[in-house]
Amino acid sequence: MGMRWSLDSLYSNFNDENFCKDYEKLNSEIENIRNWCEGNFKTTESASEKLQFFIKKQNEFYDLFSKLSSYAHLTLSVDAKNETALKIQDELEEKATELTKPLVLFEKWVSSIDNIEDIISENPFLNEHGFYIKQILEKNKYLLSEKEEVIISKMKNTGSNAWNKLQELLTSTLLVDITLDGELKHLPLPVVRNMAFDRNQSIRKSAYEAELKSYEKIADSSAAALNGIKGEVITISKLRGYKSPLEKTLLDSRMDQETLDAMISAIKEYLPVFRRYYRKKAEILGHDNGLPFYDLFAPVGDADMKFTYDEAREFIIKNFRSFSEKLANLAERAFNEQWIDAEPRQGKRGGAFCSNLHPIKESRILANFTGSFNNVSTLAHELGHAYHGYCLKDETYLNSRYPMPIAETASIFCETIIKNAALKDASKEEAFTILESDLQGAAQVIVDIYSRFLFESELFRRREKGSLSVNELNEIMLNAQREAYGNGLDNSYLHPYMWVNKPHYYYPERNFYNFPYAFGLLFAKGLYAEYINRGAEFVEDYDRLLSVTGKMKIADITSLMGIDIHSIDFWRSSLNIVAEDIEKFINLCN
Repeated sequence: MGMRWSLDSLYSNFNDENFCKDYEKLNSEIENIRNWCEGNFKTTESASEKLQFFIKKQNEFYDLFSKLSSYAHLTLSVDAKNETALKIQDELEEKATELTKPLVLFEKWVSSIDNIEDIISENPFLNEHGFYIKQILEKNKYLLSEKEEVIISKMKNTGSNAWNKLQELLTSTLLVDITLDGELKHLPLPVVRNMAFDRNQSIRKSAYEAELKSYEKIADSSAAALNGIKGEVITISKLRGYKSPLEKTLLDSRMDQETLDAMISAIKEYLPVFRRYYRKKAEILGHDNGLPFYDLFAPVGDADMKFTYDEAREFIIKNFRSFSEKLANLAERAFNEQWIDAEPRQGKRGGAFCSNLHPIKESRILANFTGSFNNVSTLAHELGHAYHGYCLKDETYLNSRYPMPIAETASIFCETIIKNAALKDASKEEAFTILESDLQGAAQVIVDIYSRFLFESELFRRREKGSLSVNELNEIMLNAQREAYGNGLDNSYLHPYMWVNKPHYYYPERNFYNFPYAFGLLFAKGLYAEYINRGAEFVEDYDRLLSVTGKMKIADITSLMGIDIHSIDFWRSSLNIVAEDIEKFINLCN
């Protein structure tokens, strides 16, 4: 089975007749929207009709724009130096700024309508988009003048967006010098990072050392990019009147501080439990002072769970089917119709992601598959994102955009399905390997994510006073890892350059893209516990929950399943599920 995706459902190439037609259509749509807004947002007369027209026009525009921009982005994800894709992406980003003024005019106009609630309730289409309209009203106080908003949107293209592209190019094209079997090789970064899962400890350690050494080549450039991006975020947040970038992130996430505080407090309570897991794993691998970073992902146990790509496909589809036919069929379609690019290669970015292509009701998944059980879990994770997109396929574009924290729910739920379904058919040795792999992932999402939250909090605090050097960034990262991991890790072998490796720090519009992962894991664990209690009848409610994530606040979404995310007890109950698995793991080792 092929391990590269096909983008033909979008376009066959940048010279494709359909691409050219859509690109021209985009230009005319921008002009039409701008002209219409200039003449129609001067008074609130016929407000209902104007609201409906413009919201429909937005849905149509963003379907078209996302189709074009997704094609450029996906092309660059596997071919970082594709000059045409880079040029198109730049042009599209510039075109997007041309809608800034019309959107600001619209949002200010919406806020001037006196009887907005009555207008929404009396119009079925507007009622369906009521959450979107109310979000505009809620955020209106952070809007600047039309002129200022236009300037900011245009300056971002030569500021934070440009820095982000530079960082992605640096990591996508970075070759790591590593000696294997006495031979010096120059390998892509994703290939070397995947060696962290190798059964040979000397390979894991060599890969870790070579990876750290390779970052020295791009550390100064990455620091410049990070300083540029975070500096811009701080400046714009202050201009808009946010107390901090974190406050903006929470508002954009449709999540409140009370929820974040409850979750973080519970996580801190359970850190000692995770440290017990790390120290036990260190003991198994022959370490006395905690786990060195290079052995975080080391496989343990006698079962060498290696998968071919075809075996991974069958494994995932079979185990998804134990939950629902819809989920299994979606995964089968993703493999069969070449939605997945799984082959590591030079010029391709590292890590994994899923891009939901709402206009064509499909998704594309990027992964770097080398055969480990963790790779299988990653595929399941990204397919969970694709299933989330599938559940939203009948919503309009504006009602399909869900916030960061809830974005990780379906993906982590799918990982949990894979683990628990796989355990039923596993031998004792395989069960131990599966359990450890799952704990490995959960510990990353709780402990490492907490370290990333600490890092970014301190980064923003210091960046307000000036730019940070590579040494300062390394120092902040090491301090964050020490605080989160404690004695679970060997402090002689940490990862000072994790700020270079993780692309999330460089997303200008997605600051603090760390705590959403912890939210997703713990919410998914709570949902899975509910599934175990309720059985098959849960599936329909789960699908319904995913289908409304684009048009509700997070606390309202979770309440549909009877979950109060303001209560620290909920987070404790989910963390306790992981804690019980840690106890199982430790008992199996004794």
